[in-house]
Amino acid sequence: MSATHPYAQLLGDRDPLMVLAETQQRIPAIAHTLGTDGLKRTYAPGKWTAAQVLTHLADCEIAFGFRVRQIVAEPALEIQPFDENRWARHYNQVDGLTAAETFQMLRAWNLSLFRRLSADELASTAPHPERGPESALTVIRIMAGHTLNHLAQLEKIIAG
Repeated sequence: MSATHPYAQLLGDRDPLMVLAETQQRIPAIAHTLGTDGLKRTYAPGKWTAAQVLTHLADCEIAFGFRVRQIVAEPALEIQPFDENRWARHYNQVDGLTAAETFQMLRAWNLSLFRRLSADELASTAPHPERGPESALTVIRIMAGHTLNHLAQLEKIIAG
């Protein structure tokens, strides 16, 4: 069921690990290019600022990384969804450059694990309460597509 997840579809046939590695560098570079003033801008009226997008990406690095670890280590446990809007309540109080650096370090840590996983581990599944069984690889694909989605928002902010 999760193969049709919109973020997995956004990834298409690209290698998720390559996308994760490329965006690990690209996203913090955008944050530094935007600078303090640019991080306060949004990509559309009523949407998150660049700093809030970066904070969300750092949070999601924790959440998706945990999901993969849980699926591989404890496949019988149900994957816990989260409400991004509740998590975002304090995003306006986070420094965007700190969020970008945190994202970059967490991404490096996640990639170091993902690259070590065997084919059997990547195929391991755990139940998601809304989408059914989800494999570790599916979560990684969703993670990569999710990053591409937010990268496009940050690039829109740069384009002004």
